[in-house]
Amino acid sequence: MTDEVIVLQPGDEKAQKIGKAISSQTANDILHILREGPRTASDLCGAMDMPMGTVKYHIENLLDAGLLEVRETRYSVKGREIKVYALKDQLLIVTPAVKNIRDILLRYASLFAVVVLASVGIYILQPLLAVTGNGALSEPQVSEATRLEKDVGIMSQPAPSFDGSSVAGGAGGTHEAVLAFFLGGCLVIALLLVYEAYLWRKK
Repeated sequence: MTDEVIVLQPGDEKAQKIGKAISSQTANDILHILREGPRTASDLCGAMDMPMGTVKYHIENLLDAGLLEVRETRYSVKGREIKVYALKDQLLIVTPAVKNIRDILLRYASLFAVVVLASVGIYILQPLLAVTGNGALSEPQVSEATRLEKDVGIMSQPAPSFDGSSVAGGAGGTHEAVLAFFLGGCLVIALLLVYEAYLWRKK
């Protein structure tokens, strides 16, 4: 499992160090070899057939950029220190630069406005859709009912009306659906805002 998540913004110090460290093909070869497992500097020299000085230079750059770590330290028979290098377990994410907290707030204010407009739209359209779905008798049905009343000779009964409790229940359901949508959108925006503000303060 990844130990940590690193968020990079173009131009910051860490991003520049990483760019410098991996700009060389030798550095990329070192990273490729270390994907197979930890190695010492001598192991890397042998695998790439390069001088120790060249390999050490790129190892130091990769360590400074935070891409490598010293996994362990061994000692030779003569007591010489031997470091074992490995890839650092981390996730690198590159994001657009954020200048200050005001930029973050403005970005999420526009997103909040979208949620508000969508909620208002749902609130307006939901009753219209409900009435359309539960509408009165169609024109052919009305004509047939009128003909039967004349044939039988009875007085027509008052037209059926919507039940007040049903309308109230439908309106209540509409309000609850709109409120749930609005609160859910606000919750998502709040979580994203808190997380991005945390990342901004961390830097």
